[in-house]
Amino acid sequence: MKKFSLVAVMCLLASVMGCNQSSPTTGQASDTADSSATDDHGHDHPHDGEKDHSVEGHGHGVGPHDGTIADWGGGKFHVEFTVNHDKQQATVYVLGSDEKTATPIDAESIELAITDPEMQVVLSADPQEGDPEGKSSRFVGMHESLGVVQEYAGTMTGVVDGTPYSGDFSEEAHDDHEH
Repeated sequence: MKKFSLVAVMCLLASVMGCNQSSPTTGQASDTADSSATDDHGHDHPHDGEKDHSVEGHGHGVGPHDGTIADWGGGKFHVEFTVNHDKQQATVYVLGSDEKTATPIDAESIELAITDPEMQVVLSADPQEGDPEGKSSRFVGMHESLGVVQEYAGTMTGVVDGTPYSGDFSEEAHDDHEH
């Protein structure tokens, strides 16, 4: 029985490592292929069955503002990256654990680091309607390189109640019928 368990663990480990390292692009086949083994990960997500949550910085799909969502603090917060190429502007929304609810934080700014083209953008608080005084769930910043129409990848960082948070994201093309 021990030999069978060791073999099963080694096969599972090899298959998980192989899926996460096999392709330099974010192949959707590997995301859905191993999601059934990782759906029960200790907290509810409205998109169970879509992604493998065992990997830090995992993708969450499209957010409520048609942006790309990243994890802050193991699911305590989520941040959604959006870009308006015409305005050369990035907007990041802070969301709750449900990935939908605006969650205002006590911060004047958060930072956005894009890997290609390499840039650093400070996003300033731009409170949405309903955000309490002194808090914001929306942060906006501009950079001329954001005018380039492409899928962006990078990191969003900020401090909430003295705790630093960081989340990696990578945009993926999705069917978008532009007007």
